[in-house]
Amino acid sequence: MRKVIVTATLILLATAGFTQAEKNDVAIYIDHPYLDVVQKTVKAYLANDSATNKTFYADTARFGLSGMPKMLKMAEAFKMWSIDFKYYDSIKLTQVGYPDYLHYVDEDAKVVQSWWRWSGKSKKTGETLKVMFVQFDNFNKDGKITEETIYGDFSKMESDQM
Repeated sequence: MRKVIVTATLILLATAGFTQAEKNDVAIYIDHPYLDVVQKTVKAYLANDSATNKTFYADTARFGLSGMPKMLKMAEAFKMWSIDFKYYDSIKLTQVGYPDYLHYVDEDAKVVQSWWRWSGKSKKTGETLKVMFVQFDNFNKDGKITEETIYGDFSKMESDQM
């Protein structure tokens, strides 16, 4: 009986040792210069100022939007954003909650995660459209955004552009 108890105990200890949660070495900040960079990109977008906005991105930056089959290059993304002002007035970006800067030790990943509400008054219908979305901005060691990915339902915007 003693052998059975010792064996069962060893098995439980071995199982517990292999199922320990692994620590994800990440630091999360609510105050960091990269958060300010994202705020500056928002201000430049709202001013429809692509020249200023481009200064915050790496030359090779890529942009993704939910529902799009591939990432866009900077020129394509900025062109798409400027079209918003052709179809909408009173465009606003309202921050929802507060953004986080996440610094992952693995691969030295630097990411700002922010939540927003986009709103604009349709020039076609006169109705105000609101879209909730989350945005992820990846930064390089030089503090430039290398990838920006946005997840939200922007399908109603397409109907105003037809």
